[in-house]
Amino acid sequence: MAQRPKQRLDHVRDAIRLTHDSRHTEEASVSWITRDMFFHDTRHPKEVGAADSEALLTHLAVPQKVAASTHNHALSALLFLPRDVLRQPLDGPMDAIRARTPTRLPTVLTTEEAVQVIEALSATHALMATWLYGTGMRRMACRRLRVKGLDVAQQQIIVRDGMDDRVTRLPASLGVPLQDHLARVHRLHAHDVAHRVAPVS
Repeated sequence: MAQRPKQRLDHVRDAIRLTHDSRHTEEASVSWITRDMFFHDTRHPKEVGAADSEALLTHLAVPQKVAASTHNHALSALLFLPRDVLRQPLDGPMDAIRARTPTRLPTVLTTEEAVQVIEALSATHALMATWLYGTGMRRMACRRLRVKGLDVAQQQIIVRDGMDDRVTRLPASLGVPLQDHLARVHRLHAHDVAHRVAPVS
């Protein structure tokens, strides 16, 4: 069976994957490039110049008043297309500048408030929240944790975060809850195997 010819967005995805960026970054970049194409009546990206891309960025900043981070993501995607996909320099300088993200102090829960939130969660989510609170780990890194990355005896965790792995401390207070969780998951797995329950895809 012959493969379908690659579309222009397929080439965008291929170029992004060569940079080993996250799937979220890939989808965001493809979304902005698609939006740029439709903003200019589906013209081919090779026909869209610097002034055209600036028009979209101005539209985002002025009528739509998007957040600074959103504006900067769009700018990065529109610069990525000619530089890394089309291998075609822009026909002029991109005068659009990166929007300044306002600096605001984060709202930090007190220890008592954090404990109240954790106690209101279910067992698994409470364990994850305690983990995040106790280690400063990112939410996605916590979701990607695997049993082989846990060393209860040495009180260590191997955190796999994109291209970078690091070792962080496993709080002693999580030792027992973690072992209880692993035992519960093991029993559930054994039950599913015994009853030939299909795994969730």
